[in-house]
Amino acid sequence: MKLQLRRPIVFFDLETTGTCITRDRIVEISIVKLAPGADTPEVRTRRINPEMPIPAEATAIHHITDADVADAPTFRQVARSLADFIKGCDIAGFNSNRFDVPLLDEEFHRVGVDFDFHKARFVDVQTIFHKMEPRNLTAAYRFYCGKELEGAHGAQADTMATYEVLLAQIERYDNLPCDIDELAAFSSQNDNVDLIGRLVYDAEGRELINFGKYKGQPAREVIARDPGYYSWIMQGDFPSDTKRAFTRIKMNLASK
Repeated sequence: MKLQLRRPIVFFDLETTGTCITRDRIVEISIVKLAPGADTPEVRTRRINPEMPIPAEATAIHHITDADVADAPTFRQVARSLADFIKGCDIAGFNSNRFDVPLLDEEFHRVGVDFDFHKARFVDVQTIFHKMEPRNLTAAYRFYCGKELEGAHGAQADTMATYEVLLAQIERYDNLPCDIDELAAFSSQNDNVDLIGRLVYDAEGRELINFGKYKGQPAREVIARDPGYYSWIMQGDFPSDTKRAFTRIKMNLASK
């Protein structure tokens, strides 16, 4: 079976300076873009100068050093062309919903490029894997594709492996949909309001706080009775998309 695409889908992976969405930067990005009806994807890989030192512990994982990216463009220099390349596409990755998408959104926001990820459908191959055969990308590649993943923790190797794993998953499971809308629903952990899932929708469409002391409570009720909570969110180390979501709720509350 083949993926059923209504619009293009991009598989992507980031190598970064670390795992903090609000502070760390991209050092390499690889994108595999597949158009409806196409048999062969378009692949683009680029190193990025993060404009900050790459910690040794990050280099130990992806093997990218400061010298490797010294002459590479900054994210600001490539952001607009990158946004244009993925505009109108659905998005897939491995653990992408929790890390890669929120971090890329933060990078766009930081350089003033307005890109609305909320218009995309998200397919997280890791979530499908964990629901079907709980493990990691190297194990998924071995299990589904029968091959060893050479160059793991390189953006292009990981991205191509993710693409191949999803195709193999569709072939393997008769009950796994080929349609991107259905795959996005299946691979979603929650019905997120913001990209990282600090806010989620309940069955009635209310925005619930999904962390901390107010977890499970409607955000508008919490903001109404505890105005300091909103200020804490705005001043805290939360992704820009999360802060925008809380601000929309606060503004809607004020307009009532």
